Parts: sequence; C-alpha cells; structure tokens
Amino acid sequence: MPRLVVAAAIVDSLDNPTQLLCAARSYPPELAGKFELPGGKIDLDEAPLQALHREIREEMNTVIRVGAQVMTEEGTWWPILQGRTMGVWLAELSPDAPAPTLNGSHSEFRWTPLDKVDTLDWIGHDLEIALAVARTCGFEPADR
Repeated sequence: MPRLVVAAAIVDSLDNPTQLLCAARSYPPELAGKFELPGGKIDLDEAPLQALHREIREEMNTVIRVGAQVMTEEGTWWPILQGRTMGVWLAELSPDAPAPTLNGSHSEFRWTPLDKVDTLDWIGHDLEIALAVARTCGFEPADR
C-alpha cells in the first residue's frame, strides 16, 4: 500500500485569504521548477497533522497554524503521483514564526494570488488541488 502524503495550502490569512504560498521543486530533474504545495510523507508512527507540522519545519524552517481540510468533491484525499493519496489542509504562518526559507527541497517560494494559481506550472494533480484551494477560499481563476 502506498504511503500517505500531507500538504499545507499556506494562505496569507485563514480569515481573509487572498494569496497561496506555492513551492517550486528543486529535484528530481523532471520535476525541477514545477510547483507544488509543501508537505511530504507520513511516517509510520505519525498522525497526519503531526506529519504536516514536521514536514513544514523540515522543508521551510517555519511553523504554521492549520485550518480546515480541503477534500475532493467526493470527500476523499487527493490522488497524486505514483498511486499515493494526499491530505491537504489550509494553513497560515503562525504569528511570530520565522519567514519560510529554502533548504534544498525547493528552489523558490512564491506568493500567488488565489485567482491566478492556474498560471503556474504545477506537478501532476497539484493544479487540480490548487484550484480547489482557490475555490474553497472564494476565488475562481479566470481561465476556468
């Protein structure tokens, strides 16, 4: 059974979101420069939200406050690459948290207006997830 994956849809404000923090991969070469939501695999001894907080600390050197989960229209986790499924939660940077810093996993962090998330080059199914995040926050990208 494939391992489960978690990701944070980090917005500028959980109360009044207008932008999404998008992360461009550094590697592997076929994914380098493509955007994703930050996160990663759940370890065997972790709950999903524990994994989410750990992954954000490891990948971005910062701390988040987690909001609502973003599900598919069917109310399930998202199918992604290699047969994995991903749980996605809205989040914001915690007050007084350090600004996200690049540590090797990503080449760029980019704040993107929620109505423009479809203008980035996303990895696989991540565009569908980013669009769902935008809709959850009350935005509909213009091209859709």
